[in-house]
Amino acid sequence: MATYVLVHGAWHSGRCWDRVVPLLTAAGHRVVAPSLTGHGDKADLLSPEVGLDTHVADVVGVIVEEDLTDVVLVGHSYAGLVISGVVNEVPGRIAELVYLDAMVPEDGETAVDVMPVTQLLIDAAAGAGSDWRIPPPPQAEGNVFGVTDSADIAWLRGRLSEQSVRCLQQPVRLDNRAADAVPRTHIHCVVGLPEGYSRRPVPPTQPNGTPAQVWELPTGHDCMITMPVELSELLLKLG
Repeated sequence: MATYVLVHGAWHSGRCWDRVVPLLTAAGHRVVAPSLTGHGDKADLLSPEVGLDTHVADVVGVIVEEDLTDVVLVGHSYAGLVISGVVNEVPGRIAELVYLDAMVPEDGETAVDVMPVTQLLIDAAAGAGSDWRIPPPPQAEGNVFGVTDSADIAWLRGRLSEQSVRCLQQPVRLDNRAADAVPRTHIHCVVGLPEGYSRRPVPPTQPNGTPAQVWELPTGHDCMITMPVELSELLLKLG
């Protein structure tokens, strides 16, 4: 039995994994999909002090408090920074990192560094009178984070919430060389990358010296909603 910890991206909550969790569980694995501080069942905790470090501590806390080991740690989008911070803190508990259409930072980088278009969202919020609450980014008609089914869009919109700007501006700390030994897999969603967004190339060699592992899904960004079966099949290869 493997243990999967699924970490949602910015503006989302742990509920975004609702279609993936039962598929992994049915295969006999343990699955934890927490909502980060300020989101989902913790939305009332959103404040200007909530930052990347807060979210790293959220996930580390779940792993340590539940004594999870050999964890397949999956981070979607912004949560690529989160899982990078987590493995820096508890590398011995992580069996695999999975960057799911995610930001992949270097030591000391912020979300703005990894994806500069993020600064436009911060500037737009400031121009609208909000100095720390960042609403979900504008979406094309009939397409919300790559979700195009109207019923799915309605379901997703009801579960999106604001993000603290500190999450996007706080640098990640990656100074634990023991974390380099943890293997990494990258899953890219290759349909409909929004204008202004870009993906860094994955280096051909992982930090542990083995060849990079990159998989693709022919769908939009929120693949856990649009292709949960296919995503689960990929994740099960790692368990």
